Amino acid sequence: MISKESFSINGEAMLKKIKDLVAEGNVRKITITDKLGKELVSFPLTVGVVGALLAPVLAAVGAMTALVGDCTINVEREEVKKEENEH
Repeated sequence: MISKESFSINGEAMLKKIKDLVAEGNVRKITITDKLGKELVSFPLTVGVVGALLAPVLAAVGAMTALVGDCTINVEREEVKKEENEH
């Protein structure tokens, strides 16, 4: 099951928030929109996407933060199902 959540954030804190979300490991997709709702960038995160593979995306987001003020980060997460204990 996939859950969605949004964060309104200013440009300076956006890159840190994205890095934190990637580190969580259960994020499937990140979409960044401007204050008018226009999609600026969207990228999927698959299992194993780390470091060098993510660097170009983070560089683009970093450059974008200098140009854009307030943004919204929309996050799609993979919900972990809690297994019931069987007796």
